[in-house]
Amino acid sequence: MATVLVVEDDAMVRAALIRDLTSRAHVVRSAGTALDALREVAQSPPDVVILDLGLPDLDGAEVLRMLRGLTDVPVIIATARDDETEIVKLLNAGADDFLAKPFSGEHLAARMSAVLRRSGRVAPAALVVGGLRIDLDQREAHLEGAPLELTRREFDLLAYLAASPGRVVARRELLTEVWQQAYGDDQTIDVHLSWLRRKLGETASRPRYIHTVRGVGVKLQAPQ
Repeated sequence: MATVLVVEDDAMVRAALIRDLTSRAHVVRSAGTALDALREVAQSPPDVVILDLGLPDLDGAEVLRMLRGLTDVPVIIATARDDETEIVKLLNAGADDFLAKPFSGEHLAARMSAVLRRSGRVAPAALVVGGLRIDLDQREAHLEGAPLELTRREFDLLAYLAASPGRVVARRELLTEVWQQAYGDDQTIDVHLSWLRRKLGETASRPRYIHTVRGVGVKLQAPQ
């Protein structure tokens, strides 16, 4: 479906959005501050941004202005504010839509589909990296045409890495975005990466798709 960046400082709200969007086959990244969000967009633009206005470091209106200096991806404002004048100002400043909190997952999904259609950025149903194809709608993966038997977590991990091929992803980010945990053991991630490598026909010492960048994280890229 789509790669979504959720920008929300409330950890409980952020986790709920990640769960709902992931259940709808979207690849979800998140940020709790404006600066983290801008860094995410600069490194690897998503298909759509869900932007909370009440961020701890910068006001949402300022974040929107800075985002528009980086990318033209659709931005949906999520806000508890009901000031019509401010909402109109944000729409005129480049926001594509807005949602008043609280809102349902179905409502958000419908608004996302609408802005993606309008922008011409209807997200592909599959991610392709070299000979690896990941069907997000069917939650199936194939390597050189052969199906891969993946667990739910293995699929989520592979899809997250494949959504930003070549980008080094920190283990802490994988823990937060794929496992949806603020704290945990890196060994859990390493074990799943090991299982994935085995199913991709590679090892850590002889990688083809999944590469470890020592002291930083991992990345997925097509074989050279």
